[in-house]
Amino acid sequence: MLTTLSLTPEFGHAQDHVFGGWAGWFNNVRFSENWGMNNDIQFRTGKDWNTNSLLLIRPGVNYYVNTRQTASVGYAATLMTSQLPVAGNRLTEHRIWQQYIINGDLLGMPTQHRFRLEQRFLRRPDETVFAQRARYFIRGMIPLSRPLAERFERGAFISLQNELFFNIHNKAVLNGRLLDQNRAYASVGFRFSSRYDIEAGYMNQFLLRNAMPNAFTHIAQIALYTRL
Repeated sequence: MLTTLSLTPEFGHAQDHVFGGWAGWFNNVRFSENWGMNNDIQFRTGKDWNTNSLLLIRPGVNYYVNTRQTASVGYAATLMTSQLPVAGNRLTEHRIWQQYIINGDLLGMPTQHRFRLEQRFLRRPDETVFAQRARYFIRGMIPLSRPLAERFERGAFISLQNELFFNIHNKAVLNGRLLDQNRAYASVGFRFSSRYDIEAGYMNQFLLRNAMPNAFTHIAQIALYTRL
């Protein structure tokens, strides 16, 4: 589940290790058999809260194709909530996104696959650039209080996930590479009911850069999931 990036020459250069914390609320609301909405709101900060923090807001509309598949479209914005570090060159980002989610099982474990496209408008101090990105996300959940084959409605669990990011348009204004980043994550959590989960875990975010060393960001994350 968690992808390991091999130490090829591309990844073997000097690397920065950065520490941060993310807090997020991930919500889905179903209005009818076929229609609903989703939103997530995240606050992200680095080790220095005064110079490296942002707010991510990402609402969307869901169309439920069937019990296992959902198509969505939406908008997202990342807003800086503090002064950028000296080396920073991005102030805000606005996105339009489309995604398709497939829920299933992998080795008996409930698993979600998410395919997402993003049209990105990045505002920098002296320019606004446009680029497009593709993302593939996989997440599995292992209940600790009952066998995998049984319906899981309450109890503790472990989650494992990984997400790959690809620059598919205008990568020259980003890091100049097809691969943008990888996020590997593991957590422990508790499901209070079929509607509410809370979890805390560790994420390793590997960022490929152009003129600067690649970065490993070590992130402590806490997340609330609601399904209303």
